[in-house]
Amino acid sequence: MFPASFRPLPIMISRLQWLMLQLSRKLWLRTTAFSVLAIVTALIAVLVKHYIPGDLPAKIGAESVDTLLQIIASSMLSVMIFSLSTMVSAYASATGNTTPRATQLLIEDTTAQNALATFLGSFLFSLVGIIALQTGLYGETGRVVLYAVTLGVIVIVVMTLVRWSDYVLGLGRVAPTCDRVESAASQAIRRRRAAPYLAGQPREAGDAGIPEGAQPIHGDSFGFVEHVDMQALQDLAEKQEVEIYLAALPGHYAGAAQPLACVMKALPEDSLEDIRKAFSIASSRSFDQDPRFGVCVLSEIASRALSPAVNDPGTAIDILSRGARMLALWSDHYPDSSDLGRQEEIHFPNVHVPPVELEELFDDFFIPIARDGAGLVEVGIHLQKMLQTLACLGDERYRKAAARHSSQALARAELVLKMTDDLVRIQQSAARVAKAAQS
Repeated sequence: MFPASFRPLPIMISRLQWLMLQLSRKLWLRTTAFSVLAIVTALIAVLVKHYIPGDLPAKIGAESVDTLLQIIASSMLSVMIFSLSTMVSAYASATGNTTPRATQLLIEDTTAQNALATFLGSFLFSLVGIIALQTGLYGETGRVVLYAVTLGVIVIVVMTLVRWSDYVLGLGRVAPTCDRVESAASQAIRRRRAAPYLAGQPREAGDAGIPEGAQPIHGDSFGFVEHVDMQALQDLAEKQEVEIYLAALPGHYAGAAQPLACVMKALPEDSLEDIRKAFSIASSRSFDQDPRFGVCVLSEIASRALSPAVNDPGTAIDILSRGARMLALWSDHYPDSSDLGRQEEIHFPNVHVPPVELEELFDDFFIPIARDGAGLVEVGIHLQKMLQTLACLGDERYRKAAARHSSQALARAELVLKMTDDLVRIQQSAARVAKAAQS
């Protein structure tokens, strides 16, 4: 069984599905839904008012709907403004205390978006209802429908307020922000681990996996690859009877020096354009299909904590623990690996895809922390402990990577630390890593 928040094949979604996914994360979409509800309610009330008994409004107190709508309109506007100011402050706090890259997760957080959409949508609903009442479209019987929907909106608002009041206490704080980054990065690693070659034909990493003489295909704009439409590439490869070699995975920067893909024969311009369209290019990286990005963001949080302006080694130590737990997901010997499972089936045999190298993940995470924490003995010791933990997973790749980064971190510490006892403690920790790597 996969975790509830994890889906086995999200990497292979089409470009249209990818765009729809990005659209679903927009705040205005939820707000528009509430506004449409208000308009639909007004229309339904006008249409069905003739079918409602004349004495029903008095029996259920539907005449009070005016007062209820006035209360919702006045209170929701204030709550919405307060919530917006709170979120802006939380984003600024997260930017200063963690990293600007982490605010992307806060902005796209569904709980915050649902709360704002509920408050703004309730305000618009009450505004439309008040205007419709003043025009006399409802009549006495039509008020019943508006009254019933208004009670439903009040229930939704109360539930949202209760959840929002508890949620907002952790918004923008370091620990909850780190939780979100770790969760997003872990999900990206799980997805790529389930489909390490995006369900394409495996090839070697780097230029070694691309045949000599292959024609590079560059993008029309410079930016980071967010998504690759594998089905579109496979369809084109079958149509043109050609093999396509991916050169840029999600997270890679596509520009003049980095092509998107390579092909072994000349293709017409329209086919080259179709290949370019299969790659979604953006000005910044995203967490969804780029496992290295989440690792980099976690490392940035630790580097910010180790800066002289912040001086918070405790956060860096916490990030090291999170990073080791996250990197362990890539190992076949991880205790929960039976729940992850690699996707060996090849769905796109004409598209050759390079892997994400474990060395790259180690470099993204450990090098910045080892550099910035070289002068802090507690950070150096904990870094060695986490490398020892990863080396003990029983995976040869982890043993080599852990040994290399352990020796590099020790060399950095030897250049900075002045006290012999501190250096000896780190040397002893590094010796344990070397022993674990040899076993």
